[in-house]
Amino acid sequence: MELTARVGWIGCGRMGSAMATRLITAGVSVTAYNRTRSKAEALGVEVVDRPVDLAGQDIVFVMVSASDDLLQVVSGPEGVLGDPERAPRILVDCSTVASETSAEVRQLAEARGTAFLAAPISGNPKVVASGNSVQAVSGPREAYDEVAPYFGAIAKSAVYTGEGEVARLVKICHNMMLGIVTQAMAEITVLAEKGGVARHAWLEFLNDSVMGSPFTRYKSPAFVNLDFTPTFTPTLLRKDFDLGMAVAYEHDVSMPVSALTLELVKATIGAGYDGDFAVLLLESARAAGLTLQPENVTVDDGLGGR
Repeated sequence: MELTARVGWIGCGRMGSAMATRLITAGVSVTAYNRTRSKAEALGVEVVDRPVDLAGQDIVFVMVSASDDLLQVVSGPEGVLGDPERAPRILVDCSTVASETSAEVRQLAEARGTAFLAAPISGNPKVVASGNSVQAVSGPREAYDEVAPYFGAIAKSAVYTGEGEVARLVKICHNMMLGIVTQAMAEITVLAEKGGVARHAWLEFLNDSVMGSPFTRYKSPAFVNLDFTPTFTPTLLRKDFDLGMAVAYEHDVSMPVSALTLELVKATIGAGYDGDFAVLLLESARAAGLTLQPENVTVDDGLGGR
């Protein structure tokens, strides 16, 4: 299917650039905006000076860091909805923001006759670049159906989860699961090593077993070689746990494993570890009296990298 819509892109950080690049590679006509203009220019497409300059596009994607950033690029005279004469037909926010902020933006968009889709994405820039990311999408079904081919260019799959802001909850639940699985992987890896098993051997066994997954394989190089180049930080993970636990309280859902994992994430932050949230491994090792060393073993991450 030919992708002929005029697409605007707001937010050209590491994630936004990786996502926009996949659209550009698929032949989509993209016009970009970023607060630091040079990051948008690096995409090699037309660049505008303000979000409002994208008001004439058919579809505008947003990928920013936080709720306040989303409001800034959408609302006010400089925002993409700020032109009194025109507005995008569809606004798609791929950021991870609070449901309350998403609902506020949805209301602003609807007042301008713009359909709004919440479409948070899982993964990090390397996962996106490899075509293995997944998006949860909520909002008007007709708008989702129109944008679906563009989601298909960005991600491995996009799942329509319903109306309103439910996609935000899907992403929060996903990130809580990331934390729980990583904590379990960390403490069991520490147990294996303290019992005399090399980390790379244990993780090779795990990844080839029924308990392995694309995620455990993807995190294995960090666990083996202690390379904690950030993909998602413990501080960001804590934010999502806080949001998830608030929803659990609201709906009276008991979350004992999540609650314990949240405390372990907080302990890792308090201990001053820096980098990717895989540093949960270091805190598990410290609690066990074990000092880890890089094994300097080549490990396949499952994404075409080592």
